[in-house]
Amino acid sequence: MTRLHGTKDFWIGALRAEGPTFGATVAEAPLDIRVPSCPEWTMTDLVHHLGSVYARARGILNRGTTERAAPLTVPDGLPTGPAAVEWWRQEFDQLMAVLDRVDPEAPAWNYAPQPKKAGFWHRRMAQETAVHRWDAQMAVAAGEPIEAKLAADGVGEVLDTHLPAGRRASDQPFHGVVHLVATDAGQEWYLRLRGAGVALLDTDTILDSDDHHARAQISGTASDLLLALWGRLGFDALDVAGDAGLLQGLRIG
Repeated sequence: MTRLHGTKDFWIGALRAEGPTFGATVAEAPLDIRVPSCPEWTMTDLVHHLGSVYARARGILNRGTTERAAPLTVPDGLPTGPAAVEWWRQEFDQLMAVLDRVDPEAPAWNYAPQPKKAGFWHRRMAQETAVHRWDAQMAVAAGEPIEAKLAADGVGEVLDTHLPAGRRASDQPFHGVVHLVATDAGQEWYLRLRGAGVALLDTDTILDSDDHHARAQISGTASDLLLALWGRLGFDALDVAGDAGLLQGLRIG
């Protein structure tokens, strides 16, 4: 099994592509329309959410400590209409300035069971922006897939960060090995679901187990895999073999 290991330059490059595309999409859209992939939100809510995510990440990085940060909040009184888009652009520009400046090895809190380093936020902001760019485009029937290498990195983030951090959408226990294949990115992953826990496996680890065979396999483009894990697409949009019920143990929310 191979895994992508992104770099600061890779994630900033992704942000420089995804951010302006998000901005152009919301600038041209009616901001009161619903976002089908986030049914409780209008386009304005999506803009407010993403800008607030940026502000929180910027604050965490500027603190330069591993102390726990306050939960994400979307402040009251944020601008609406075209001013909301301009506010988002300002938040994006400020975030980019911080991400450009900060060393990915610098201390910075994150919510996952992994080293508390700033590079977590380079990756997180690139992935957050890519998925919400897709949300915005889908709201105006103009959805484009997430670039394959970025999407494969996003699948990795779900498996090595969000699921171990307890961000599974379902609270049901799941048991078994799932094999994921990104057909356009040359990437595959084995994940063992073990009740409330998960383990991302190397091939050698799997072969050391008495029960190493995948009980479910899911394959498709990296973008479709990522969007399915985030609940944007149904798993039936991909190729599934074996125990499809296990796939609910991969979805985050």
